[in-house]
Amino acid sequence: MNALDIPTVQAFLLVAELQSFTRTAEALGTTQAAVSMKLQRLEATLGKRLVERSPRAVRLTADGAAFQDNARALIAAHDRALSGSTPVSQQLTLGISDHAAGPELVPILEKLRGASSSLTLAVTIEFSRTLLDAFDGGELDAVVVRQEGSRRGGETLCTDDFGWFASPGFHWAKGDTLRVATLASPCGVRATAARVLDKARVKWTEAFIGGGVSAVVAAAAAGLAVAPLAKRIAPAGMIDVGPAFGLPRLSASKVMLYSRVSDASKRAALRILAATFRKEAGAR
Repeated sequence: MNALDIPTVQAFLLVAELQSFTRTAEALGTTQAAVSMKLQRLEATLGKRLVERSPRAVRLTADGAAFQDNARALIAAHDRALSGSTPVSQQLTLGISDHAAGPELVPILEKLRGASSSLTLAVTIEFSRTLLDAFDGGELDAVVVRQEGSRRGGETLCTDDFGWFASPGFHWAKGDTLRVATLASPCGVRATAARVLDKARVKWTEAFIGGGVSAVVAAAAAGLAVAPLAKRIAPAGMIDVGPAFGLPRLSASKVMLYSRVSDASKRAALRILAATFRKEAGAR
């Protein structure tokens, strides 16, 4: 009787989530060849082809997609059996910058849900500078933040272009004071917006200071002010009025992942996060 090997099934689930043998190998701390061999053994055991391999991507076959739910159920049962009735929970403490946590956050959490039945997520949304301080102090396992100054290391998830977003009915004439909606200090986006406006000698005032990006977006959508936002996170219905108003260009900004984890399940979760972020950001 053929039997399924738990580490091999776990490797299959990671390949399915990450769509990459290379990233799966990084998450498991092994080699791409070893992951490929595991998948070949699993396919031989099941007598079915589970993945389609190409130079650019790895995709599940119909049999692979059908096996995925069963594989998740098997791993969940395995985790419960090892720990008794209650799974041993590991906690991944993750910080995400408010200006980086765009529409990708929902699909990321959906993917992480299936990463491990015993992984608890503790997510903090804050300013990049605040999160980096907490990360450096050992309070967070990983952070997704905007690049700060000359800080080295980290992994680039995407590069955001910024614009001046407002409601379609927002009006401003050169010479008038520009009403701006921002986050409070020490927001790096706020500092950049203030710097470029001052350099261009545009008269401006903070008409709205929000405690979060959602509040800033609401103020701009309501016509109270214009908001400096990454184009990736600007909601439908708002327009970039910068070119029409002749406002100074806002520089692009990298979104970075910094992490410090040794646990395999946490590393795997962060690989899923990075892959999902890149995929979703690239589609926008």
